Amino acid sequence: MPSLKEIKGRIGSVKSTLKITSAMKLVASAKLRKAQQTIEGMRPYERKLQEMMERLVAQAGGAGTSQWSAKPVVNGEGVPPRQKVALVAFASNSSLCGAFNANAVRLALETLRSYGDADVTVYSVGRKMAESMRKIGKPSPEDYQTLADKPSYAPAAELAGSLMDAFREGRLDRVDLVYNHFVSSGKQVAVRETLLPMGAIQMAGQAGHDGDTVQDVIPGSTGDLEYILEPSAAELLEELLPKSLRLKFYTALLDSNASEHAARTVAMQTATDNGEDLLQELTLQYNKGRQQKITSEILDLAGGIQEK
Repeated sequence: MPSLKEIKGRIGSVKSTLKITSAMKLVASAKLRKAQQTIEGMRPYERKLQEMMERLVAQAGGAGTSQWSAKPVVNGEGVPPRQKVALVAFASNSSLCGAFNANAVRLALETLRSYGDADVTVYSVGRKMAESMRKIGKPSPEDYQTLADKPSYAPAAELAGSLMDAFREGRLDRVDLVYNHFVSSGKQVAVRETLLPMGAIQMAGQAGHDGDTVQDVIPGSTGDLEYILEPSAAELLEELLPKSLRLKFYTALLDSNASEHAARTVAMQTATDNGEDLLQELTLQYNKGRQQKITSEILDLAGGIQEK
């Protein structure tokens, strides 16, 4: 059984840890409120723009989307060349956020295996993702830690634009995103989404631990409305599709950021609750040990008096 001095030292250590976890929970909660407001304000706009794009594509009969569609190419022998893929994987720069990073990394690794022998370049947004990808020989072309810490439209649109240019010029055949989708403060789902080509399934959700997919948590909307367009649908698509793709990329970044703060808030709350339970157990153990020591001393004194 540990001595009273050791138990007292553990109590002090737990109290110090509780101060840290409580402070981290408060900071994460404050950041979560801001991130949640941002992503919840962005989603209606992104969904409506996506709905407009679908209707414009239907009215244009596919015109104006050729540069964003899959381009089957074969070499002189009629054999498809090795596919070139860009995978943008989002995680955080720091830990202490539960399974947030582990879920994103696991889905990124599963996605890499699904590509087979394709030539894959991984753009890691966040230090934890970059470290994991570096271990398997997939270092990121650039450092995107700032983008993970402070999401901003300009750098996100710049990265999305460079990937879009590479796709149009034939240097890329596919662009996929892997990130944690923010459902609620207590629930985040790791998802995989295809950014390019446009002909691919845009919401290819990966099942989470509870079986949810991105289709379950990002419902689409359809309707029979037709727009009166000026200029033509094809010209509008040519102008709006790049903006829609940049917005989709930025929305994924905001989603991941909100999920990180939510996961950290829950993790720190759980750590604080566990610490308080441990503190109660240690305090009870300390009091019992102290009581036993006092009782033992009283018995020794009583025994000495009787002997006299």
